[in-house]
Amino acid sequence: MRIWVDLTNTAHVLVLRPLVDLLEREGHEVQITARPLSHTLELLEDWGHAHTVVGGHGGASRLGKARAAAERTPQLVRFARPRRFDCALAHGSTDLPPACRLLRIPNTTMFDYEWAVLQHHLNCRLASRVLVPDAIPAERLRRYGARPPKLIRYPGLKEEYYLSDFEPDESVLVDLGIDPSRPLCVVRTAPAYALYLGGSENELLPRLLRHLSQRLEAQTVVLARTDAQRELITQLGLERVTVPRRAVDGRSLVAFADTLVSAGGTMNREAAVLGTPVWSVFEGRPGGVDEQLVREGRLRLLVDPAELQLNGKPPAKAAGSANRRERRDPAALLRLALPWIE
Repeated sequence: MRIWVDLTNTAHVLVLRPLVDLLEREGHEVQITARPLSHTLELLEDWGHAHTVVGGHGGASRLGKARAAAERTPQLVRFARPRRFDCALAHGSTDLPPACRLLRIPNTTMFDYEWAVLQHHLNCRLASRVLVPDAIPAERLRRYGARPPKLIRYPGLKEEYYLSDFEPDESVLVDLGIDPSRPLCVVRTAPAYALYLGGSENELLPRLLRHLSQRLEAQTVVLARTDAQRELITQLGLERVTVPRRAVDGRSLVAFADTLVSAGGTMNREAAVLGTPVWSVFEGRPGGVDEQLVREGRLRLLVDPAELQLNGKPPAKAAGSANRRERRDPAALLRLALPWIE
């Protein structure tokens, strides 16, 4: 079968790569379209999979996003029409469902954060199938028109599927000049371009970075999403704070870290799965997945940087907790995502 996958954000490359690999091993033809945003294209280039770049990101405003979608959706239609795809898949793409509706292509939209209201009002109504983790209460999705049988909920976290065969690579520490004998804190900046954050930067992060810089034994790596964020952090002039200029192996970095502080979502959940203590400074409304992780004690909310303690390798990490993590079969997720494949 001919299958179309649209990638519109950095995390989507990680989430859907195992499913694409499975499809291709089963003999299906997969074609990928991608939108330039953050490290999306860099991760695709590192993967080495052929892809077609279509459109651009419209920024954090409603008007900018509407303009970008108005331009990109017709471009996707022109891309897909002659290729006669049998079905399509995306994680959070706002452009794939309308393009597929116009072309009558069965398609699935996936997501694991339910409060991107404008996005889900569009995607859930236009997609053929909506696939979410079962941590999201079904009643929260009814407002978007997502009800069974269109709505499908899968067990666990998406990270448990795409990290199922992942093993951390120590070369990321070497590449960044990290001393593994000293405490390491990884910091992930906010997706300030997300509509649900209104284009704002997280005001707690500069205070946090100054606090970490004052800890002489601590090393900090900041994974910024944009050039503007990298420049702002560099201008702080802090010691022992590293800001990589391009995409790095974030999963391995998180696996080796003593703690993660993140203003996003996916990396928080990667840390929770890999056994790394994680603090959230996310400023949006908490979603069902994060609420569950907080209840389980696998995610904590950071209000004051002084709460953060770095006391060397946690015992659970030293015992190899990443190897004891929940590992779920990506093939099971694929069958739920694309019931049309033969």
